[in-house]
Amino acid sequence: MEEKFDILVRNAKLRKGGDKLFDIAVKGGKVAKILEKIEGKAEKEIDASGKLVTESFVNTHLHLCKVYTLEMMDEDALKDYHGESMGKAMTAIELAARIKERYDASWIIKNVRKALNLAARNGVTHIRAFADVDNKAKLEGIKALLQAKEEYKDVVELQVVAFPQDGVVREPGAKELVEEAVKMGADVVGGIPWIEYTEEDEQAHIDAMFEIAEKYDKDISMLVDDAGDPTLKTLEMLAVKTIKEGRFGRSLAHHARAMQLYPEPYFQKLVALLKKAQMGVVSDPHTGPLHARVKEMLAEGALVVLGQDDISDAYYPYGRNNMLEVVFLNSHLLWMTTRKDMEKLYDMVTVDAAKAMNVKNFELKEGNPANFVVLKEDNLREAIRNHDEPLYVVSHGKLVDKDEYKN
Repeated sequence: MEEKFDILVRNAKLRKGGDKLFDIAVKGGKVAKILEKIEGKAEKEIDASGKLVTESFVNTHLHLCKVYTLEMMDEDALKDYHGESMGKAMTAIELAARIKERYDASWIIKNVRKALNLAARNGVTHIRAFADVDNKAKLEGIKALLQAKEEYKDVVELQVVAFPQDGVVREPGAKELVEEAVKMGADVVGGIPWIEYTEEDEQAHIDAMFEIAEKYDKDISMLVDDAGDPTLKTLEMLAVKTIKEGRFGRSLAHHARAMQLYPEPYFQKLVALLKKAQMGVVSDPHTGPLHARVKEMLAEGALVVLGQDDISDAYYPYGRNNMLEVVFLNSHLLWMTTRKDMEKLYDMVTVDAAKAMNVKNFELKEGNPANFVVLKEDNLREAIRNHDEPLYVVSHGKLVDKDEYKN
């Protein structure tokens, strides 16, 4: 009797399959078979016609509660954040905070849906999504993101981060709001220790967020050293705390832009700490003039990935929730242009990004959840050159109806 599947992709080119073409069968939400020829039928059959089929895309860093808010404010914060030395990054954050006095889940959710519709069309099936939690934003962003998490659960899986953007020590009550957000359903405990006024307060910030993470068994994502100040050392603090607490692989660092200014011996020490802590670094070079030393960290065997970071907010005016576009931009900014570089960049928004977010069994192989894309091109160079949306998106075992997610 002929075997039946939910989805059957014919004639797919795989990244490590050479010139051969393969069939991919999906059943019960998982990749059932990958063979050169699969005998059987499916409710939905796709002829990939030799186009490249890969894992879907993963966005490790998106301030989802802030998307499309640039139109609601002036550009003062944007100018300060993008200043050449990034010396006024803290000022930019303070200016950007003004919008949060108007936060309300009822309008935030509309912006969030617009961004997630782009994700669905562009094959971004997993996002670590930040929501500001403080005395201005309160829990409005969290409410909107948790609502979106439920609405889009079959298409885009959100890891919602409770993020104390304005600090913990300098913002009394923020710690309690983060804990309340976790009780409401937030998946990850956030942090931004470098924004505190003293090193003692930076450590207190980290300690407070670890306390919550340990209490509720949550991972941690912290924005560290996001300014042109070589004295900032919160990446080191985060790595050391992770090691001391034995929470290996459960912390993720974002930005670390000050790393660009560190002397080589201290940089090497940091890389050793990162590897010992099994801690990845998310870099977003396209959203600021300084960026972490991506190529050097990769050369030393550290886990480094890319994120979208922002979409039309006080920190970045563009963004389409398109990780191929992020790769295209950062191929230029990082001068990663060889074939080997392109392969690594692609990993940094797919398999490596999933690893950084602790998304298990993400690779495109038999038995794993079916999250993959059929690209319009048959090789990575052309896919990166065009950075277009895929022909087809399979998310959580289902073929995405891209027409349903038009903005």
